[in-house]
Amino acid sequence: MNKLFTGDNLYILHGLNSESVDLIYLDPPFNSKRKFDAPIGSKAAGASFEDMWNWSDVDSLYLEEIINNYPFLVQFIQTIGRINGDSMKSYITYMTQRIIEMKRILKNTGSFYLHCDSTASHYLKIVCDRIFKKNNFRNEIIWKRLNVSGKESQYKKKKYSSNTDIILFYTKSDDYFINPYRKLNEDEMKIKFPYGKFPNRYKLGTRLFRSTTAGPRPNLCYQWRGFKNRSEAGWALSKERLEEEYQKGNIVIKNEKSLERRSYEKDYKGEPISNIWDDLNEWTKNERTKFPTQKPLSLMKRILLTSSKENDVVLDPFCGCATTCIAAQQLNRKWIGIDISEASSKIMIDRLSDDSALFKDFINIKSPPKRSDIKEVPVSNILRQEIYTNQKGQCNACDLQTDLRHFELDHIIPRSKGGGDYFENYQLLCSSCNRIKGDRPMAYLLLKIQKINKLHKYELSFS
Repeated sequence: MNKLFTGDNLYILHGLNSESVDLIYLDPPFNSKRKFDAPIGSKAAGASFEDMWNWSDVDSLYLEEIINNYPFLVQFIQTIGRINGDSMKSYITYMTQRIIEMKRILKNTGSFYLHCDSTASHYLKIVCDRIFKKNNFRNEIIWKRLNVSGKESQYKKKKYSSNTDIILFYTKSDDYFINPYRKLNEDEMKIKFPYGKFPNRYKLGTRLFRSTTAGPRPNLCYQWRGFKNRSEAGWALSKERLEEEYQKGNIVIKNEKSLERRSYEKDYKGEPISNIWDDLNEWTKNERTKFPTQKPLSLMKRILLTSSKENDVVLDPFCGCATTCIAAQQLNRKWIGIDISEASSKIMIDRLSDDSALFKDFINIKSPPKRSDIKEVPVSNILRQEIYTNQKGQCNACDLQTDLRHFELDHIIPRSKGGGDYFENYQLLCSSCNRIKGDRPMAYLLLKIQKINKLHKYELSFS
């Protein structure tokens, strides 16, 4: 079942099962310090958001995970605040919280595409390098989003026009699916393979002999079917490979003096896709909603065709006007869309409803999901003893060591904020720490007892 969730994407991500998604694409706000409004009368009328950030946008419930598991990122974010101000610091913290959850949700064979621009791409890349590990970085893709130059002004220009965005491509491991080839249409195929007739059209392949400037290669100097190498540089292939290509029909003996190496369209995988995407179509008339920051279907389809297979699950946690969901539906992928805006939800439903074939198997949910990959554990003496053992007899906040009977059971993420009764969300606190924490997040308690300063030797401000 395809699902559209309306609400805070962090809470919704927290409710999705671990390793349940094959591909994640996100096009979040860029911290551009602009307000975006869709024009009255357009399909997206009413959609609006301010791409400006402050610390109130950061969810304090989930700060503890960054503090404890990614201390380098906390230091990095503090440095961003000093260099670029509190707005950028808040934005990068906001994004870091969500990227951590997305990594948990992504399958080990999955791919992750983060759409951004030069405002914060350099900061976001370091965040992703740390969360996904830098060896799982695959590409920085440059997408040309406009086919026009920048607007003219009465003032003298002092910089180049900007008409590209950046897409950071990461995977979770070395075991992932990718098919980086573009299928050509029939007219392109005729140009690509100008000789012969369908379905056996062909083009002349690469050279059979190495360039004389490449230097002597005695091991590639040999006689084959009456033909000799033309220079000391030798053949381009070993004798075994040359015979193999001949048997496949890719080497043709035209006459006693002439050879021809061919590439047939039946063996053609497609045009290799580089990391510069300047060949994609813009929006068609029917798909344009004038939703702020809408992306064209052609962009989404390229990502889906390159990094997913039919029936794979695609997640867009900032889905806006549903472009990713529509592309996934048209390409026979399952999808999950999340957006905080009620207006966005209405636009999505309207777009999906325009095509009855798209609208089937689609539900709109306005409450966070509940994970099914972890079991709820009832409170018991056995549970308390297991947690006590895991914490080595210490309070999970102040490290006070005492008998089990002096500890109180607590939820790391309060139940009132969506925290579940599962083992990973339980902890033992001394009575003093539990009173200080109340129903607030652990980050509040850790700051109160200055554990952060002790662990990381700096002050992290939540104000």
